[in-house]
Amino acid sequence: MQDYLRQWSLLIRSKRGRKLLYAEINKWIYLKAYVRRTGKVEKEKALREAASWFLYNQHQMEDDGFGTFYLFKGWTSSYPETTGYIIPTLIEFSRISGDSRFSDSARKGLDWLLSIQKQEGGWQSGYVHQDRPAIVFNTGQVIRGMISGYKAFGDERYLISAVRAGDWLASIQHPDGYFDRHVYMDAVRVYETYAVAPLCELSKLADRPDLAEVALKIARWVAGKKQHSNGWFPDADNTLHKNSRPILHTIAYTIDGLLDVALFHKDEDILISAERPARILLERFLDTGTLPGRFDSKWSGSESLITTGCAQMAIIWNKLYGLTGAEEWKKGQKGMNDLLTAIHQRPVHETRDTRGAIFGSFPFWGRYEPFGCPNWATKYFMDTLMLEKGD
Repeated sequence: MQDYLRQWSLLIRSKRGRKLLYAEINKWIYLKAYVRRTGKVEKEKALREAASWFLYNQHQMEDDGFGTFYLFKGWTSSYPETTGYIIPTLIEFSRISGDSRFSDSARKGLDWLLSIQKQEGGWQSGYVHQDRPAIVFNTGQVIRGMISGYKAFGDERYLISAVRAGDWLASIQHPDGYFDRHVYMDAVRVYETYAVAPLCELSKLADRPDLAEVALKIARWVAGKKQHSNGWFPDADNTLHKNSRPILHTIAYTIDGLLDVALFHKDEDILISAERPARILLERFLDTGTLPGRFDSKWSGSESLITTGCAQMAIIWNKLYGLTGAEEWKKGQKGMNDLLTAIHQRPVHETRDTRGAIFGSFPFWGRYEPFGCPNWATKYFMDTLMLEKGD
């Protein structure tokens, strides 16, 4: 709390900070008007600016990863986990834009990740300067990057690296499907579905059907033994003290992981498990035009909007639209993209450190990543904009 108040003080004392604050307050009050003025042109602009921010971001690092920027703390070191899943985003943007700078950036990130892979096959927790042990969730996200890199560049090193990581994940999985070793906070969490979902695609590329079984086991455990009848997930938060009302960000991780596993294995029970909370959140969004940051076991919301979780839900709704063709899913994604683009576009002069990035919360002093531009928020924002552009 003391650090939070200090950042407020610094914001108010800074001329640039006050301008940013006034603009955010205005948008907070008149948000619906900003959303109504958002269209294709604004989304194209937001997408280009977000992509350019990643090129600038990478240049601020001492290596070839991607970090996060905080208004009054500056840049972090590179984050291996998010660098892993930023890579597919950059490769896709390079494809649709025809700009090779973004695929070049992705390849530099891939080679850096290869250089820091742990001996056992995983990747570390936290930011790179912390040099922590390998962890399940982060490893799964780097596997996503390696798969994307192998498909884009045909470099066998990326496939070999991904299989090493997949074998490590398989070796530490509990027989019941969950993970209780090498996990964040030493706590069993349902959002590990998103960590191992990429093993489904990896199993095809490497002709290793056993890897897909790792993902199926945890999805069945979550759907069959953890999820409540109303679709809510226990043990879904990335904290211990707020686990009774997890953030939308990790709820969305859980849903997305279940959905990908269900689609790969053609498992109707797991698909229902993913679709149920996705529909509840869709209906909430279509009714209110926004989503809160946290949800308790009765789906009662609290705290400020979390941009990452909102973008992730838009991606999930897009997948369900592709699966079912039901227009409500598409309406939800488009509406969420309108909202996020309105939040993203800030009518103030900014430094390159924030220009193009989306803040973690709206308003930006919200409890999730306050005063910060977490790189994963901008990654998912780009992903959902590109999906809408491609439809």
